[in-house]
Amino acid sequence: ELNFSSDVDLIFAYAEDGDTQGGPRSTSNGEFFMRLGQQLINTLSQNTADGFVFRVDVRLRPFGDSGALAMGFDALEQYYQEHGREWERYALIKARICAGDLAAGERLLRTLTPFVYRRYLDFGAFESLREMKRMIAQEVKRKGMAENIKLGPGGIREVEFIGQAFQLIRGGRQPLLRERRIQTVLDHLRDANYLPGYVVNELQDAYVFLRTSEHRLQEYADQQTHNLPTDALGRARLAYALGFADWASYEAVLHKHMQHVHDHFEQVFAAPQAESAAGDAALELAAVWSGALPTDTRSQVLARLGYSTPESALETLSQLRRSSAFRALGNTGQQRLDLLIPLILGAVGHTSNAAETLQRILRLIEAVARRTAYLSLLVENPMALSQLVKLCSASAWIAELLSRHPVLLDELLDPRSLYAPPNAQTLRAELTQRLATIAPGDLEQHMEALRQFKQANVLRVAAADIADALPLMVVSDHLSWIAEAVIAAALELAWRELSARHGAPREHGFAIIAYGKLGGLELGYGSDLDLVFLYATADQEQPTPGDKPISGAVFFARLAQRIVHLFTAHTPSGVLYDVDLRLRPSGASGLLVSTVDAYAEYQKTEAWTWEHQALVRARPVAGDNALLQRFAALRREVLARDRELDPLRSEVRAMCEKMRATFASPGKGKFDLKQGLGGIVDIEFLVQFGVLAWAHQHPALLDFTDNIRLLGELGQAEKLSVSEVNMLCDAYRTYRARQHKLALQSAPAIVDDAEYNVPRAGVLACWRKLLEAN
Repeated sequence: ELNFSSDVDLIFAYAEDGDTQGGPRSTSNGEFFMRLGQQLINTLSQNTADGFVFRVDVRLRPFGDSGALAMGFDALEQYYQEHGREWERYALIKARICAGDLAAGERLLRTLTPFVYRRYLDFGAFESLREMKRMIAQEVKRKGMAENIKLGPGGIREVEFIGQAFQLIRGGRQPLLRERRIQTVLDHLRDANYLPGYVVNELQDAYVFLRTSEHRLQEYADQQTHNLPTDALGRARLAYALGFADWASYEAVLHKHMQHVHDHFEQVFAAPQAESAAGDAALELAAVWSGALPTDTRSQVLARLGYSTPESALETLSQLRRSSAFRALGNTGQQRLDLLIPLILGAVGHTSNAAETLQRILRLIEAVARRTAYLSLLVENPMALSQLVKLCSASAWIAELLSRHPVLLDELLDPRSLYAPPNAQTLRAELTQRLATIAPGDLEQHMEALRQFKQANVLRVAAADIADALPLMVVSDHLSWIAEAVIAAALELAWRELSARHGAPREHGFAIIAYGKLGGLELGYGSDLDLVFLYATADQEQPTPGDKPISGAVFFARLAQRIVHLFTAHTPSGVLYDVDLRLRPSGASGLLVSTVDAYAEYQKTEAWTWEHQALVRARPVAGDNALLQRFAALRREVLARDRELDPLRSEVRAMCEKMRATFASPGKGKFDLKQGLGGIVDIEFLVQFGVLAWAHQHPALLDFTDNIRLLGELGQAEKLSVSEVNMLCDAYRTYRARQHKLALQSAPAIVDDAEYNVPRAGVLACWRKLLEAN
């Protein structure tokens, strides 16, 4: 983006320390490259009869004018880690290797990427860029440069600051934003909906106009200037060079563009919470936090705000002040916390459970305090803080989720997406796009991306759930779609990695089968995944065609192991999903992955009744289409077998009693929603019995895997009356809705015994009718 009279800003770096060899005198590499840099500067900038090539500015190097002219890679990296300042991050956005050992230079820039682009959302960048802009504005005012189209209000620098603020904040998580050209950055911001389309259009139009004006100013007499002319001739010349009839018409368009830029700059960089702490209420809350008021007065302030137990709230504040996280804060963190806590106190006072909500939020603040950018996010964004208070008031589980994974605070910035979780197709597209930005082979970043995708979308579902924006069954649909998208992506990643190493088997058939809650489209918060892996190959010993060939059987076994690793490995973002593989043939003692032929033989000749019960809820979720269809046909064949009813009843009842016996009693006067008599498990077993008993007569019982629709089919088959079907469906929905609500409060699924007497009695009556009949 050079203009006609630009300096070139250079930093000189060399790969390794050591000494020169092969000359009459040896010197250190540092001395050699310092002299080389000096000669380069002289060659470019020395005035001769023909002028000079470029003015060279090397003040951006570590320690500026007082630093070494050339620095080794290790020393450079150490400098940025230990001494790097915010403005240096800003400057390095535009850094690129332009001469010398290009490959080594690219390695250097990759090592500096974590300094420029933080892995978390860095809203502290707003503060540092504001400060830089404030210093520029003071300099402009001091030097009388109000008509400067680069540094003045609405000038080129404000366009750049807008783009670079988003780059510094989000570039760590979104590599597309690690772009040097400001116009391309603005395109990405529009595509990602971080800036409205009309804003980007106005910024780009203004940028082009201002840069063109800059070129015309500098083309005349090779002037190094960004100041508009003040004399009549200079103004007429500039206007004419830009295609305008006179200065007035040019100035009108210029002012329109600069006004647009400055308005958008103010919108992006305004900190309404941070900069409005002026009123009496705000000062009182700051004093409550700082302890500047007597305890009784502090309690009275909180009571007026809506805290029913202000003493409890004061103790929570005191605990934060005594915490190691608070004591470890530096000056910047302390200043940000001093801005944030009064804002939190004011917002929490409007909730119905203020003391409890404050405790949940301050636990989160304590968890993230060392990364002060998260404090900045909440200070800078009133909407994010508002949503945080709302969600933490409604759900202890959400508060814990945010405390464990503060990167999710980003989701609070836009309520439009927070309370509108995407459908299955959109989820898959979103995940594909997110993974496409990660370098192939970077397994760690792929695993982090999968985890953050899952957590962000589960948060959206939970937010919509507590806002009553989604009915129960749709909540489970969304949670199941998230899991399916992740499973498909994990399979693709594992396949790509293994086939790159060993080559792909000639017969590609591999399938992932979901059982249990995922199989029944009834996933809940925190549910694990019951999975079975199958493959189809004519010759298990046929080697793969790669450089390191392995047999097909070994390939698919390693593929399954890799998928499980992707799910269960502990990373900074935790575990993706817990995976239960015990429903595979022969359970924990069986092979991790089976051929479809072996699986079919097992289901037909060796499987227990309880394994066929589990098969009722099994469905294929990822893999080769032909194999998925083959599994679906096999499932129908096995479940449609004609079974003797009395032995089947006896085995289903025995399995239910055995399962119930493994769980501790909820205690006298309590009812376990899942395992209790007349609870969820009884309905599920009742449905499974119905499918195994009558699917051979009523094939429609094989069309679905979820309990609600299967109950409807049992009604259609006249095995249950319409009233019984409605009662069982209502009971099942009621139990599961309560289970979801308790999960969002991090509470066990146990309620008072008398609370569900009516539905429990109805469930048990249907149980006796179907499973205890002679």
